[in-house]
Amino acid sequence: MSKYLERVLEATKAKNANEPEFLQTVEEVLTSLAPVIEAHPEYEKVALLERMVEPERVIEFRVTWMDDNGQWQVNRGYRVQYNGAIGPYKGGLRFQSNVNLSMIKFLGFEQTFKDALTTLPIGGAKGGSDFDPAGKSDAEVMRFCQAFMTELYRHIGPDVDVPAGDMGVGAREVGYLYGQYRRIVGAFKNGVITGKGLPFGGSLIRPEATGYGAVYYLNEVLKHENDSIEGKRIAISGFGNVAWGIVKKVAELGGKVVTLSGPDGYIYDADGLVTEEKIDYMLEMRNSGRNKVQDYADKFGVPFFAGEKPWGLGSDKVDIIMPSAMQNDVHLDSAKKIAASGIKYYIEVANMPTTNDALEFLKEQKHMIIAPSKAVNAGGVAVSALEMSQNSERLVWEAEEVDAKLKSIMKNIHDSSAAAAERYGLGYDLVAGANIAGFQKVADAMMAQGVF
Repeated sequence: MSKYLERVLEATKAKNANEPEFLQTVEEVLTSLAPVIEAHPEYEKVALLERMVEPERVIEFRVTWMDDNGQWQVNRGYRVQYNGAIGPYKGGLRFQSNVNLSMIKFLGFEQTFKDALTTLPIGGAKGGSDFDPAGKSDAEVMRFCQAFMTELYRHIGPDVDVPAGDMGVGAREVGYLYGQYRRIVGAFKNGVITGKGLPFGGSLIRPEATGYGAVYYLNEVLKHENDSIEGKRIAISGFGNVAWGIVKKVAELGGKVVTLSGPDGYIYDADGLVTEEKIDYMLEMRNSGRNKVQDYADKFGVPFFAGEKPWGLGSDKVDIIMPSAMQNDVHLDSAKKIAASGIKYYIEVANMPTTNDALEFLKEQKHMIIAPSKAVNAGGVAVSALEMSQNSERLVWEAEEVDAKLKSIMKNIHDSSAAAAERYGLGYDLVAGANIAGFQKVADAMMAQGVF
């Protein structure tokens, strides 16, 4: 590692000592860039890394709203506009009780490289609030979204920053957010937010896009290994939109997802989620608001493992692991179980689902192929950017057209990541390759635009 890179890492750690999630992703990304930094001494002269690890803008604000009992509630809102070198800021809004500035900064930093990997002209951003929609009435969610947008609207726009949904922000929340934006500005600027409903500028297959894209990426990994998804048994976590998209596309391509998980534990369905009834029931589970995966076990008579995660299953039950629920879901103890199981494919889907020590351990396993979330889950933001294109043309593309474009984008992400790793003598290292490919595009744009 170059002295320059070491110095930037140490300075970043000192400056952000109270932001562990942000530091975790910065360390993972910058460490993998060592050969690139050594090959480009000109980066040090213009403080490229120092600028890249600092967000261009951090917006933090109060959100005051009234609950159904007539009581005023106060939450905190965030928007981190991380890097706009290749296009308007783009990234989701997350509404969860555990949202804080460290989380939003790490997600924005990751989003910058993810968006660059899509090859579409979008920069990186992230935002959200510590408001949790779970258990709230529609009226409460509407009032919160209106209060949130009343501050956010002044910082966004089709050519400035285009938010989207994320965890806790689905079609309902996006609708309320956009409605308030339209009300304030007095114009139908439907390109200001993505993930909208079809009647007012949304894109077909957007709810499934992240899951579909993850499976398309997996398919490219399997092709590289002269393998196929046909007959493969896949363990995933969660049961929301991302998991639903994975389940649908895996079943379509001849594989089967055999696990789902929730806060209460996980289920194992040896027959797989391959029937229309099972796939549709995932939507019913999500819409119920109960947030219990045990409901699936009760309905279909499959085993339920309370308080556990599906990462200890052996290769006699699972061929591929795709953590797809939340960050830091796979710790070192789980990573050791995964490695011992003999499973070959570990495909991250959720944002940073693996802790740094667990990821380093898995990368040391010579029999395993690791694919990073910033590449695997880029399908969601890719279709969001395609929604922006449709909005600018006042069109709605057919689902087949959007799906074909998504498949092509995910293939390009895999291929560019593999090529970047190979170019620096790293072999088929998809983790380093994704970081290098995304970084290089942003770095080239920053170098061309001067120092500011």
